[in-house]
Amino acid sequence: MNDSGPSPELGRIVLIKKGRDQGQFGIIVELVDDRFVGIANGDTRKVDRVKRKNLNHLELVDYIADEVRNSFVETGRVTNGKLRYAITNFLEQHSDLLKEGE
Repeated sequence: MNDSGPSPELGRIVLIKKGRDQGQFGIIVELVDDRFVGIANGDTRKVDRVKRKNLNHLELVDYIADEVRNSFVETGRVTNGKLRYAITNFLEQHSDLLKEGE
């Protein structure tokens, strides 16, 4: 079905390639269908106002924020703070990714 890259799943970090938020990172918090997902970052895009994005406009990063996925498994939801923490944590671990894009 897809080109053996990372699959869209809850807690996966994505890089937004198109749209107003281009160049920013988000986390998949909702699987809409096989073409769309809901993303949020806990800051400019809160969990209660998830942005629906076409998967073609996102670059799926080969990284899943365990704390976000575990939160969905345990409670069925995630907090904005947890999303912010997960993105900050990811960026600290993968600061090399930021330098590539410049």
